Amino acid sequence: MIRKISGTEISYELFGTEGPNLLLLHGWGCDGTLMQPVAKELQDSFRILIPDFPGHGKSGRPPVPWGVPEYAACLKELLEDIHFLPTHVIAHSFGCRVAAWLAAEDTGAIGKMVFTGAAGIRPKPTAEASRRSERYKKLKGICEAAKKVPLLNNAAEKMEDSLRKKYGSRDYNALDEEMRRTFVKVISRDLSDLYPKIRSSVLLIWGEADTETPLWMGREMEKLIPDAGLVLFEKGSHFAYLEQIGRFNLIVRQFLKEEA
Repeated sequence: MIRKISGTEISYELFGTEGPNLLLLHGWGCDGTLMQPVAKELQDSFRILIPDFPGHGKSGRPPVPWGVPEYAACLKELLEDIHFLPTHVIAHSFGCRVAAWLAAEDTGAIGKMVFTGAAGIRPKPTAEASRRSERYKKLKGICEAAKKVPLLNNAAEKMEDSLRKKYGSRDYNALDEEMRRTFVKVISRDLSDLYPKIRSSVLLIWGEADTETPLWMGREMEKLIPDAGLVLFEKGSHFAYLEQIGRFNLIVRQFLKEEA
């Protein structure tokens, strides 16, 4: 199904027909299909919504570069439009950023939440990372200056592309220039000051070997969110919920059906 929301088109799917509402949110660079193994297990007990975030899957692009607040506002508009509030939430990675924003802004709309491999805390840069960033900024500045000289324009653009591939992350390099601006706005926002405002009960499920959102981030969120608990999936990666989907669904079902 498609809805026109916040200046773009949102593609979404509904599973189940009875029970409490349950919103499933995918991570960056993915789409709603990666949440379907959860939906198919829980659809007997919940009415489930899986949207594709703008810029992902079958949804349209953000009309301008968005950050987390804009993604949250768009999602809330969709939820209100299809009468899907209040709702519980299961979110992965980037989806956890948006869910956290919603929960902190409107505590009455969001019930229990499950965060797995949650993004939202910016790591403190190491000395090497800081030096790498400075090198990139310096070289990029040289490219920008060279592009203003007609004879050097083509060479400067090729050099800039090489720099981006060398210094940029895998997610960043997978995007075109328009979506890169959105990506930078999203990841540059640290949500640490937001977590203490969350009044929902939050279950954090983390892969022990997650390198995208390392375990220390999960431990920090557990401290910052007033009502949070952390479950560790041994040897699990950033996609531990899919690697151990049976275990994940069993834990989630129990958590969601427990009285608050």
